[in-house]
Amino acid sequence: MKLLIGNKCYSSWSLRAWLLLAAKEISFEEVLVLLDEPGFKDAVHAHAPQSGGTVPTLVDGDVAVWETLAIVEYLHERFPERGIWPSDAAARAHARAVSSEMHASFQALRGACPMNLGKRYATRDRGADVTANVTRISAIWGEARRRFGEAAGGPFLYGEFSAADAMFAPVVARLDTYAIPVDGVSAAYMRAVLGLPAYRQWLDAALKESWIVEHDEVDEPAIANLRSV
Repeated sequence: MKLLIGNKCYSSWSLRAWLLLAAKEISFEEVLVLLDEPGFKDAVHAHAPQSGGTVPTLVDGDVAVWETLAIVEYLHERFPERGIWPSDAAARAHARAVSSEMHASFQALRGACPMNLGKRYATRDRGADVTANVTRISAIWGEARRRFGEAAGGPFLYGEFSAADAMFAPVVARLDTYAIPVDGVSAAYMRAVLGLPAYRQWLDAALKESWIVEHDEVDEPAIANLRSV
């Protein structure tokens, strides 16, 4: 099984699929396809001709899956024993709902704070729309922890790490990178994700990447550039 991903420093969608596979100890081959390079789609199609030419794309024999939530569901069916989704039906329904919301929402946060694991930014007002996004994200996390996670006994949204945590991992990274204030429950959850061994492995590799992609949306100086290039 192969997973086609983009640059680890920048590719938030690649992080989601990669993190789920790594955290659940599902064996796969990583194939890096550089973002913003000529021939990007051709490189993806070389491995998965039937795909949309995007990353992440999962290739498992003759099967190619190229949307993150579709990858999640494929892994859930392929490895039912790995706990991709929570085992409790109510928790599983909630996890799927908030993961779908994450997939389709929070454009203000994404636009104002593009994922860049190689830099850190000072706290500042990022506008009402970003604040509204963060308020909604905190509400989702708080409800998941209160209704399901705390009772299950683990530090993640539904107790043990699941696909929902993988879906929100780049959001955690954004809030951390851009020093956006959150409530205590959200801060504790963020610490759990940021301390996950699989996430640390991804971050370590991201900080060693030698290429830089400039984000036009970011018009502020970074307080630290964490990579050696």
